[in-house]
Amino acid sequence: MKKLLLIILTLSLTTSCVTKKVYTELEEKYNKLSDNNSSLFGENQDLIDKKKVLEESRRKLQSEIDKLASEKGKLTNSVDQLENKKNTLEKEYNDLSEMSAEQLSEKEKQNRALLVQLQEKESKLASESARLQKLQDELKSRSARVDELEGLIAAKEAAMQRLKDAVSAALQGFEGKGLTVERKNGKVYVSMENKLLFGSGSWAVGSQGKSAVVNLAGVLKQNPDIDVLIEGHTDNVPYGGKDAVTDNWDLSTKRATAIVRILVNNNVSAEQITAAGRSKYMPVASNSSSYGKAKNRRIEIILAPNLDAINDLLEE
Repeated sequence: MKKLLLIILTLSLTTSCVTKKVYTELEEKYNKLSDNNSSLFGENQDLIDKKKVLEESRRKLQSEIDKLASEKGKLTNSVDQLENKKNTLEKEYNDLSEMSAEQLSEKEKQNRALLVQLQEKESKLASESARLQKLQDELKSRSARVDELEGLIAAKEAAMQRLKDAVSAALQGFEGKGLTVERKNGKVYVSMENKLLFGSGSWAVGSQGKSAVVNLAGVLKQNPDIDVLIEGHTDNVPYGGKDAVTDNWDLSTKRATAIVRILVNNNVSAEQITAAGRSKYMPVASNSSSYGKAKNRRIEIILAPNLDAINDLLEE
């Protein structure tokens, strides 16, 4: 533009005789060129701004491209891994496909057999579990019954000890005179030698012996749940007395029943008493001496607890 103005000025100076028309035309051209220059300057500035926008957009696109490239690399690795797995599975499939029909059938047969065994084991396990539960329930029930039984036995033992103490107290004046009281095997044994009760060959109870039996009856009538066994015993000397008695069996029985009558007459229930004749067959001493024979000639009164409750519990 400056060059163009210089040319115009030069021409103006060298040709002083330029017409007004030419000058006007040149001025118009100048103005037009000036306007074009301003327009071009503005367009150039717009292009610079657009370039900046495009550069920023390009930078963002490049960042996105780099990010996508990284993700593409990861996907490529994943694809490669999946491809390797696919190849492995295809190989295994091909290996299985190459197995003979007979092998496959054998495998299937083995699998069915294993399945049957598994079902049998599961069934057996369920059965054993049910059986175990049943045994545990039964054990629990039996433990409860054992506890109950032990309680009953302990109560019976305590009752028999109290009974023994009561009998000893009632017969205290006769102990050492052919009478003993002891507790063994869960029972109370009252042993009375014949010298306290009977004369030789007789089954009639003397006054001293009757007094002892009456005292015993006072304890027994207060214990109606006690079973009373009266046993008559003799030595081994054959009976040779009255014709009403046949032998030692008969004599031992009559002596036992004589004691029974005294007890019953003194309000002891007949239902709780049993009489037995043992003759010479349960000696407590040797019959080779007078002392031993005297010991064997006796009445034993065996007091036992009524075990119905315990037996009922055991039979459950």
